[in-house]
Amino acid sequence: MCGITGWASFPHDARPQAPVIEAMTATLARRGPDAGGVWLGERAAIGHRRLAVIDIAGGTQPMTDRPDEPTVVLGYSGEVYNHHALRSQLRAHGHHFRTRSDTEVVLRAYIEWGERAAEHLDGMFAFAVWDEREQRLLLVRDRLGVKPLFWAAVDGGLAFASEPKALFAHPEIRPRVDADGLREAYSLLFNTGPTIWSGVREVEPGHLLVLDRDGMRERRYWQLEASAHEGDRDATVERVGELVGAAARSRLEADVPLCSLLSGGLDSTVLTALLADELRLREGPDTRIRSYAVDYSDQAGQFTGDVLRTGHDTPYAIEAGTFIGTDHSTVVLDPRTLLDPEHRRAVVVARDSPIGVGDMDTSLYLLFGEIRRHSTVALSGEAADEVFGGYPWFHRPKALDAQTFPWLLVTGDEAAMPLNPELDLRIGEFRDDTYRTALAAVPHLDGETPAEHRQREMQHLSLTRWLRQLLHRKDRLSMAQGLEVRVPYCDHRLVEYAFTTPWALKSFDGREKSLLRAMGAGLAPDSVLYRPKNHYPATHHPDYTRGLQDMAREALAMEQVRALADETLIKPCLDTPPDRLEWGHRLRLERVVDLSLWLDHHRPELAL
Repeated sequence: MCGITGWASFPHDARPQAPVIEAMTATLARRGPDAGGVWLGERAAIGHRRLAVIDIAGGTQPMTDRPDEPTVVLGYSGEVYNHHALRSQLRAHGHHFRTRSDTEVVLRAYIEWGERAAEHLDGMFAFAVWDEREQRLLLVRDRLGVKPLFWAAVDGGLAFASEPKALFAHPEIRPRVDADGLREAYSLLFNTGPTIWSGVREVEPGHLLVLDRDGMRERRYWQLEASAHEGDRDATVERVGELVGAAARSRLEADVPLCSLLSGGLDSTVLTALLADELRLREGPDTRIRSYAVDYSDQAGQFTGDVLRTGHDTPYAIEAGTFIGTDHSTVVLDPRTLLDPEHRRAVVVARDSPIGVGDMDTSLYLLFGEIRRHSTVALSGEAADEVFGGYPWFHRPKALDAQTFPWLLVTGDEAAMPLNPELDLRIGEFRDDTYRTALAAVPHLDGETPAEHRQREMQHLSLTRWLRQLLHRKDRLSMAQGLEVRVPYCDHRLVEYAFTTPWALKSFDGREKSLLRAMGAGLAPDSVLYRPKNHYPATHHPDYTRGLQDMAREALAMEQVRALADETLIKPCLDTPPDRLEWGHRLRLERVVDLSLWLDHHRPELAL
């Protein structure tokens, strides 16, 4: 897991610009605290920061096909889980390996298959290949978009990076935000391609981008498809178990300590149990995997349920850890720690965005920091809700009937951080247009019932949009602490299978995630197995809300914040007693604070 950056430009010699690629690479040091390097050619430059996980000694980057006069150069971030099988396959094709790293497997796969190498890789990855022979740059992003990859045009070519901050170290790319960027950020539709930053785009999940002297082209190499499902309930549960188990086992390889995120929910408990069982098979019956959860100092006594949270996680996480046999730790955070301005600023800097979820971001960042003291890799249950239908919008008639993105009706985000109406951004029209475009991309089967048709739309929207912002959040906040997080439920074979499974099977027991619950029988205590869906926890301490109100008042003293935010809807939230402020309204204050920190750090040009 690492950070990559660089550029290719045909009119200019890149070699005199060593300070530029070094500066771009330095911005990603937190993603790769173990090592860094750059490669400079006549037409391209690649920079790399390394978090060493596999083959500590041999996996240094940028990696070239040969030490002297290289013809292919690779900058790679991520993990390829089938690299052992690919290594054997490539050796049969005559390739010789200098290291045992998955990085070299990606390099040799490109030499063997060119841009079609992406189709051979299973895992999470974003990488750049410069081919001196063809004078060609290739950018590739994994199927689900677990690893980020951004790009922007420069004179005669393009620059790329794992995070926008690295692009802004290039002299031709400035942090600039226009009306389109604000719409992308605050509409909460989670498009991929455009970003909040003018001129900065993402390589879309399941896509690759090629730049050569003839110009640039982008190609999709993977997408979700609808196909007929075979097998009854028992066969489907069995197949889900096989796929989840294989995904979990494949993600255990590391030359550094690893652990599991165990919240006490169904997703993380089933995953942790599979990991623990596999480690005991590999290393002996006394092996115990470390597991971690986060909590707040007030949660046991002051928990208040809302539309997203049904109960206090910690007792379930402790029970699950005991049941599985993990070495479990709970990281408990208090209001003062959550309100620390340096922690808040670090989160906003990590995300390169003013759009976050306040204390839930800060707590995740601090949890990852605590985990990093003992482990370099953590495994997470992220994406199980999208894959198996866990969110409220899969089950609530109001969300199913609404002609808009379903999370806007459930999470309360639609009202969060309202923008100044004088900006006239017409976000409502933008949402409507984007929703129609999103539905047009959903594949369907002939003969689907209206209910199946709608559920396929809901799952496609969740997997291709909602999940992407969760993956961005997890990547940025973990990598800012030098921690790699792996997400087995994002295995593309599991995602493909679940997407083709009829909704009647996904909900056969009348509730969410029926298939995962059925395959998890025996892996989790019944209290967890039948527990209602619970989202990531937020603090309920009035001292936190009171401190947040104070921070929001300071934020509104900034002229640029007042120019962007609708004070008439925000100020009432400042005067509400802390113990009576609704979560959705509190989120307005969180985003006002983050907006002020983002403006102060990036100092973007606002072209509105």
